Amino acid sequence: MRLEIQCQNRLGLAQDVLNVLVSYQLDLRGIEVDPSLNKIFVSFPTVNFEQFQELMARMRRIQGVEDVKTTAFMPSEREHNEVMTLLRTLPDGLIAIDLKANVTVINEAALEALSVSYDAIVGQSLQGMVKGFNFQRWLEGEDVLAQTRRLEIHGKRFIADILPVLVPDETGQDILAGAVINLKSESRLGQHMIAFKKGDAESFNSIQASSNTMRKVVREARRMAQLDAPILIVGETGTGKELLARACHAAGGRNGKPFLTVPCASMPDNVAESELFGYGPNAFPGTAEGKKGIFEQANGGTVFLDEVGEMSPQLQTKLLRFLQDGSFRRVAEEKEVRVDVRVICTTQKDLPAMVQEGKFREDLFYRLNVLTLSIPPLRERKQDVLPLAEFFIARYAARLGRKAPKLTDNCSQFLQQYPWPGNVRQLENALYRAVTLLDGNELEKQHLQLPSYTNDFGYLEQDFDGTLDEAVKRFEANLLRKLFPAYPSSRQLAKKLGLSHTAVANKLRDYGISRKTVKI
Repeated sequence: MRLEIQCQNRLGLAQDVLNVLVSYQLDLRGIEVDPSLNKIFVSFPTVNFEQFQELMARMRRIQGVEDVKTTAFMPSEREHNEVMTLLRTLPDGLIAIDLKANVTVINEAALEALSVSYDAIVGQSLQGMVKGFNFQRWLEGEDVLAQTRRLEIHGKRFIADILPVLVPDETGQDILAGAVINLKSESRLGQHMIAFKKGDAESFNSIQASSNTMRKVVREARRMAQLDAPILIVGETGTGKELLARACHAAGGRNGKPFLTVPCASMPDNVAESELFGYGPNAFPGTAEGKKGIFEQANGGTVFLDEVGEMSPQLQTKLLRFLQDGSFRRVAEEKEVRVDVRVICTTQKDLPAMVQEGKFREDLFYRLNVLTLSIPPLRERKQDVLPLAEFFIARYAARLGRKAPKLTDNCSQFLQQYPWPGNVRQLENALYRAVTLLDGNELEKQHLQLPSYTNDFGYLEQDFDGTLDEAVKRFEANLLRKLFPAYPSSRQLAKKLGLSHTAVANKLRDYGISRKTVKI
């Protein structure tokens, strides 16, 4: 139990408080005085409700006491917990040593760097474990000043800020009490340097590219980022197309200007034109004033057309007109507006095939397909899987304020063998769920909770029901329903499947497949 006592600055008041506790035979666990706030904090064992009421009444009757209330913690407890939380969550190693260079405090990042346990290092000398600096000689010197040195620990190099700890005595003179060492690894230093750099290096830093194919994509993207021509980024869902588009924008000369996204698949035709190009005054009922569209708002910057393959024919025509000379007219306005905007598009569809089928304008395709980046699926760049996994694990562990768990060998092997139909997005989501729900410090295969999947058959049913004959019939019926619109007669279908006309006719009848039941 802890009490916070608001009081006047009176000699002997603290003694009166202690006398009250003694009268109830309560052991004092702690007492703290804050002269700046005129408060006294005391900690003692919990008492029953009746005793507590009496004790509080007696405390309030002490001369100079203005208020008494319970508190959840003592100031020193709060400060201690704050410091320990900082130590635990900081990604850099922190070590405190005494005047003999013995370790007194150490956080988890430093324990990992030293490859030792907490019990094995606390109270032991740091000197024998670190190469590159003599802590004992430095502490025994006449003028102990802050140092920045390069150290080596178990073959790994670190930059260390070595800071003396000074405690003032009663006369105000500083007395050396030890030192604090802040360790920064090469990777952490690289992150710090990147944070200060602008342009190309900053924008592409978050893209993990360990495989040769992905390195080639990033290398080409860096060059294209400096140009103003449209970029078309193709790739399966979840491969990171938008991430690459944003990197291209940030690495180019438009990085200080807007980057606006247009979700083509979810934009209805009746609002698409006004959203993209804006509208003039009184264009619609109740709109007395005009409004700038996305292209006008992004003037000088980039417009990102997400999934351009889903764009309607009407919108394709409007976009083509804009790409020709950068000008357009707002809805219900005759005045031409000219803007300077770079267009970056993404799609997971086969645009050349759509052009052949008449579903995408050929002239628009060639306008957009000036610079093309093709992001390979994750299953084709296995070298990126583990670096991506470690990146996501570290990110989400840091958000949760915990040490990043390690991948077991079994889990690492599974990650590399899984085909990842959802690509990087699926990997990220699976690891987010696993890290969030994990209790220990190791990530096992079973923590990922991924459904069985093969490239040939897709997701496999976890709970198979029925017999093999029933499963074959279900597959056969589904296949015939898919093929029937393209081969809408039993003779055509029979020829396609290499079966007799009679056999296919019987199957269509058995499964109830006809022109009436299947849309053709």
